[in-house]
Amino acid sequence: MQTLFTPETLARPGMVEAEGILRTCVHCGFCTATCPTYVTLGNELDSPRGRIYLIKEMFEQGRPADATVARHVDRCLSCLACTTTCPSGVDYAHLIDMARAHVEATYARPWFDRLLRAMLTRILTHPTRFRLALVAARIARPLARLLPRTGALAPVAAMIEMVPHRLPRPLADTPTSLPAPAPASTPDAARRVLLLDGCAQSVLDPGINAATRRLLARAGVQAISLPQAACCGALPQHMGRPDQARALARATITAWEPWLDRVEAVVITASGCGSAVKDWPHLFRDDPDWSARAARAAGMALDVTQYLARLSLPPSQARPLKVAYHAACSLQHGQKITAPPRDLLRAAGFHVVEPAEGHLCCGSAGTYNLLQPRIAGQLGQRKAAALARTGADVVAAGNIGCLTQIARHGVLPVVHVVELLDWAHGGPPPAALSDQMPAMTAN
Repeated sequence: MQTLFTPETLARPGMVEAEGILRTCVHCGFCTATCPTYVTLGNELDSPRGRIYLIKEMFEQGRPADATVARHVDRCLSCLACTTTCPSGVDYAHLIDMARAHVEATYARPWFDRLLRAMLTRILTHPTRFRLALVAARIARPLARLLPRTGALAPVAAMIEMVPHRLPRPLADTPTSLPAPAPASTPDAARRVLLLDGCAQSVLDPGINAATRRLLARAGVQAISLPQAACCGALPQHMGRPDQARALARATITAWEPWLDRVEAVVITASGCGSAVKDWPHLFRDDPDWSARAARAAGMALDVTQYLARLSLPPSQARPLKVAYHAACSLQHGQKITAPPRDLLRAAGFHVVEPAEGHLCCGSAGTYNLLQPRIAGQLGQRKAAALARTGADVVAAGNIGCLTQIARHGVLPVVHVVELLDWAHGGPPPAALSDQMPAMTAN
C-alpha cells in the first residue's frame, strides 16, 4: 500500500512502525471473508481493509480521530482472524492497538461513554472490585428490563444481564501467601510452575485454575499462584489505554521475577491473557527499564495446553462424551495454538468434533460484548447455533470470555478444556456437567 507520510508526521511516536505495517497491505481483501464484523454487517469500513484505510488517512494527516473512525475502530473485536488469513503478513494487531490509543487520546467521546470505559478498566482488572460490582449488579438485575437495548444505556443493560445468577465463592485452597522462593538447587524446584489466576476469571470461575492445580499435581508439578500477579493488562490495552496496561503488567512482572529462575514456565489458563503476556515485549518496546524484564517473563509464558502437552499425564478414564471444541480467537489466531487442546482431549478419550465457521469469533473479545452488545449478541447466537449443530454433549474452550459468552447464548453446557482433562485423569466432574448432565457424570 502506498503511503503519503511527511517527515514531520513520521517524527511522531509510533508513526514509523505504523507506516511499515500499512505498506505491507496489498488491498487483496482476503481478510474480509474471515472478519466477523464484515460478515455480520456487510460494511467495508467494518472490515480490516476498510479500517486500515481509515487509520492510514488519519495517521498520514496527523489529525485527531473523528466519530467515524472511532465507531469503526471500536467495532473491531481484535479477534485477529484477518492475520491468519492475510497472505502478506500485515501486523494488524499492533496497528489497531495504535489506532485505539490515538482514538482515546484525541477523540472526545460522549461523557457517559468515557465514564463507562473508565469504570470497566478500573473494575474488571481488580478481582475484589469486580466481585463487589457483580454483587451490586445482581441487586439491580430487575431494572435491566427497563433499560433500552440501543443508545448510550445499551451497554449497561448488557452488563446487568450478563451477571451470573450464582457467583462462585473464592476457593479456600487457593494460595494467598507463600514462603520465600526456595533455592533453585532444591530437589523440587524443577517441577514448579507459576499460574496466573487472572482478574476476571478468578471471580467468574475459580474452578478452572483449581482443576489445573489438581491435574498438574497428579503429574508431579506444583502450581504457584501469586496474589500480587492479578492482571496482564489486556483489557485496558485493547481499550486504547496502553499506559494503564503497562502499569498492570509491571505489577505482575514484579511479582513473578523472584520465581522465574525457579520454575519451568508461567502457565496461563485464559488464552486472552496468554496473548497479552506474550506480547509484553512489544508493549514495553520503548521502555529501556522494562523491555528486558518484560521479554524474560513473556518468554516463559505458555498456554496451559502447551504445557500439558509436555507432561506425562496419569492414565485417563473413558468418558463417553462428544465434545465440541471452540477454538478461542486469542488461542488460534493470537497465539497460533491449534493442535494441543484437541490432541489432549482426544488422548483423554473424548470424541472431539469441530463446529462450522470455527474461525469466527463468538463476540466476547474482552469488553466487546459489554460495549458492543448488539453485534456481540449476533455473533454469540451464530456461534452457539454452530456448536449446537455438532450434536455434541458439551462445549470446551480455553478462554473465560468465550465460556461466558457461549453459555449465555447457547443451550449446551460449556466448560474449560482443562476441567475435562482433570475429570478424565482422575479429578471431579466439571460443575457445569454435574448441574446439567448428571446421568453422564455417573461413573
